[in-house]
Amino acid sequence: MDAGLHQKEYEPGARAPLNGVRVLDLSRLVAGNVVTHVLADFGADVIKVENPATGDDLRHWRVDDISTHWKVYARNKRSLALDYRDPEGLALLLRLVAIADVLVENFVPGKLERMGLGPDILLEANPKLVVARISGWGQTGPFRAKPGFGSLVEAMSGFAAMNGYPDRPPVLPPLALADMITGLYGATAIMIALRHVEVAGGRGQVVDLSLFESMLSVLGPQAANYALTGRAPARHGSRSGTTAPRNVYRCADGKYVALSASMQQMAERLFRVIGRPELIVDPRFATNSARVAHNDLLDPIVAEFMAAHTQAENLALFDQAGVTVGPVCDPADLIAHDFVREREALIALPDPEMGSLPMHNIPVRLSETPGALTRPAPELGADTEDVLALIETDTAAIAALRERKVIK
Repeated sequence: MDAGLHQKEYEPGARAPLNGVRVLDLSRLVAGNVVTHVLADFGADVIKVENPATGDDLRHWRVDDISTHWKVYARNKRSLALDYRDPEGLALLLRLVAIADVLVENFVPGKLERMGLGPDILLEANPKLVVARISGWGQTGPFRAKPGFGSLVEAMSGFAAMNGYPDRPPVLPPLALADMITGLYGATAIMIALRHVEVAGGRGQVVDLSLFESMLSVLGPQAANYALTGRAPARHGSRSGTTAPRNVYRCADGKYVALSASMQQMAERLFRVIGRPELIVDPRFATNSARVAHNDLLDPIVAEFMAAHTQAENLALFDQAGVTVGPVCDPADLIAHDFVREREALIALPDPEMGSLPMHNIPVRLSETPGALTRPAPELGADTEDVLALIETDTAAIAALRERKVIK
């Protein structure tokens, strides 16, 4: 399946810009793992602190009995299987807190405090610690104690209401979108807080990350638009309510292309390519606002042209004319695509179960301080002894803890 992808080996000992930053990751599922995945790719020592019996819930998202989500988002991390609900396990965790730089958690607000790990206790153990708290609705407000999976957030934020087709129900995204956006915000917020500690000599602090506000922020000026017009955004399918033409079009061979002619010159080039230059001066289509207003007339004209040509023919015609048209790809298309292979956007990494596992490369390319792929996602508890060695836990104590199932 990964034929043609660059076969990349892990780089033990590789140096990266966040080497020396130690992160305790108590989170589960997607948002927290995305936060720490970004940090780990750039060299942070991310220690996943997992339940010895079950591990991170992300391990149980399986495809054909393989934990592909875990393999992707836990690369470059270490696994400490530690039951910190046990008093002795809690004491060990607090000793690790004292030598950490960051702690990430995503319990329902209040639960961390009930476990004896509230921010006051954590910051007393380590005044320089950055505590990133991820929740559905935030650490304050009337929803603070309400569980907040991404699907609820994607619905309440307004995303679902504007996604889909006008004659069909609102549509949730087919991936953990709110979690992933929150994860990216979280990594940024942690770096800001670390800079405050390291450069400004400041104290550690609590980062309050809500899935809801992260999702709300990427919807752009929807609230402002409503305040201006009194109208809620309509669902347009793959069309846009602000530019036209913009859509996904079926080609003669059953494949699809996407078009976004969001600049005036793009629309004019498009009209020439499809053999309709008169539309450039047609008052219904001469400006972007006019095109949006008359999209029901314009879109069928574009669709008819696309449907008369194969995907490859459409791509060649529009590329030659400098019009922004691209293919709609599925995973098989991406793996085989020359651009993806030459850019190494997807790479194949060694995997003990699959032999070779395709996944995304580090997406941010830094010329002087690039990230590095140093190790595959760990088995549950694979690094327990090495991590406990950081706080000088002796062999006899480790054996006793393992016997009591406080660690694995």
